[in-house]
Amino acid sequence: MLKLTYYLDVVSSWCFYAEDTWAELKEFYEDLATFEWKVSLIPPAGLPKSREEEEYYYRRSGTTVRWQTMLNGAWLNPEVEEYLVPNAVAEAGKDFGITDDRIRLALAHAAMVEGQSIWDWKVAAGAAVTAVDLDQEALLETARSQEIEDRVRASTQAFDNLQVNQRPTFIIEDEIGDRAVFSGLIHLDPLVSTIESMIEDCQAYRAYHAHHGEWPA
Repeated sequence: MLKLTYYLDVVSSWCFYAEDTWAELKEFYEDLATFEWKVSLIPPAGLPKSREEEEYYYRRSGTTVRWQTMLNGAWLNPEVEEYLVPNAVAEAGKDFGITDDRIRLALAHAAMVEGQSIWDWKVAAGAAVTAVDLDQEALLETARSQEIEDRVRASTQAFDNLQVNQRPTFIIEDEIGDRAVFSGLIHLDPLVSTIESMIEDCQAYRAYHAHHGEWPA
C-alpha cells in the first residue's frame, strides 16, 4: 500500500538521531509498506572544517533532541571533502543481500560513538563486519568498485533532484499516487499522521473499487 524511502548520509548526526523513528515506522507498518534507504552524500560545503566545529553541532543537535550522551567528533578528518568511504561500504552490503540497516548503523556507531576513522577503507569495512557475517576483504573489494560509487552518486543526484537539502529526508508514497516529502524532520508523530491519512485514503479507494469496479474505458 505504501513505500517509504529514507535518504541519508552514514556520518550525518541528524540521521543518527532519526534512526529510532525509522525503526519504529518499520515495526508499525511492516505489513502495509515497503522500506528502502538510499545514500545521499553530504556535499563539501555541508561538512565541518574541524573537530571543534563538528562538536559544536553535536552539542546543539544533541541538546535539541535531548540525547543523553554527546556524540564523538574524534572520527572527523577535515581533509576529507566527502565521506564516500563509509557510505560505499554500506551500499556494498546490498550486493551481499544485506539490505537492512545493520551495516550502516554499525558504521555510524563506530564513527560518532566510538570515534573510529571510518573514512579509512579498512576501518570502515572492519566496523561493518562486526554487525554482519561477511568476509571483510570481499566487502571491501565490492565497496571500492566503480559500480558502487556510481550507485552512490546516482542516489545522491536523485536526492538533489528533490530540491531539498536536509538529511534525513523521508519520502512516503502510496498506491494511489500521493507523495509526501519530509526533509530534516526526525520526529515520529508527523510521519505517522501522514501515513495514517494515506492509508485511510487507499482503503477508501479499495472499498470503492470493490463495490463499483474500475472506471469504464
